[in-house]
Amino acid sequence: MPHQIAYKRLSRTDGHRKALLRNLATSFFKHEKIETTSTKAKEISKVVDRLITTARRGDLHSRRLIAEYITEPAVVKKLVEQIAPALKDRSGGYTRITKSRVRPGDAAELSILELVR
Repeated sequence: MPHQIAYKRLSRTDGHRKALLRNLATSFFKHEKIETTSTKAKEISKVVDRLITTARRGDLHSRRLIAEYITEPAVVKKLVEQIAPALKDRSGGYTRITKSRVRPGDAAELSILELVR
């Protein structure tokens, strides 16, 4: 039995999983809300919380670290200039996961991941 696993593999190779998480994080910051499977929502929540914590510093170095992960420059700007300052007084827990529905095609449990304001 595997113990102390840091993340879920999501039935993907390493490169595919990293690309998926980057795309989900970019979409999340662009729309400030996404609907995805519950497992993916839990994994992307970890990534998003770390990115927001980095963006709260607001300096050039943190902006460049975020730009390595987020795929669109406009989304990086939005994160650093709008989202992070709004969450400056929170000490963590920037996202909320709400179970929404069951997808009819494959009966996957879907959840909504959104920013807590």
